[in-house]
Amino acid sequence: MFDAIFFDLDGTLVDTESIALVTGMRAFATVGHPVDETFMHSLVGKAEPQAAALIRGALPAIDLAAFQAAWREGFDGMMLSDGLPLKSGAMELLDRLDHPLALVTSTGRQGAHHKLGLAGLAHHFRTVVTFDDVRTPKPAPEPYLLAAERLGVDPARCLVFEDSDIGAEAAHLAGCTVVQVPDVAPTDGRFARHLASDLLSGARLAGLI
Repeated sequence: MFDAIFFDLDGTLVDTESIALVTGMRAFATVGHPVDETFMHSLVGKAEPQAAALIRGALPAIDLAAFQAAWREGFDGMMLSDGLPLKSGAMELLDRLDHPLALVTSTGRQGAHHKLGLAGLAHHFRTVVTFDDVRTPKPAPEPYLLAAERLGVDPARCLVFEDSDIGAEAAHLAGCTVVQVPDVAPTDGRFARHLASDLLSGARLAGLI
């Protein structure tokens, strides 16, 4: 039914969005610009330059470099001290699949491979597409089109697991079938073929397992 399966990373396979939420709110408060969870949700799924532009637009007086340093320190510290938890069903699903797999993320190359190593997931993927590999990141379709090109498959015959609307839109525009498993940010699932509560439920809805 599907020739390849693509996965987003943050919020889909690894539970980093909850860490980002807590440490991001702390970092905003540290630099004197506290925000609420709704604002934090607006950053979900965005690559760093996209998030920076949104922050500058909403908080023009913020010291962006100081904020980013505080957020990165808090995020890395929590990730190293508490570990990098997997989303429910992630390892079981990856272990069960015999399709070619690609990881498609808005995280930079170094950060993506670091997280994959910490989570013990790197060996599952034939290719990893990161922010550094594309000119137009999600929600543009380029990341998913590049993953399909690298694996030599038709995007229309690929299944994508995403948590965010930005990622789901990118996969939809690429012509892929989308299973969306929402994480911290609410969604109406407008770009998804299937909306699921967890990865295994989504795989069942798509007829994958």
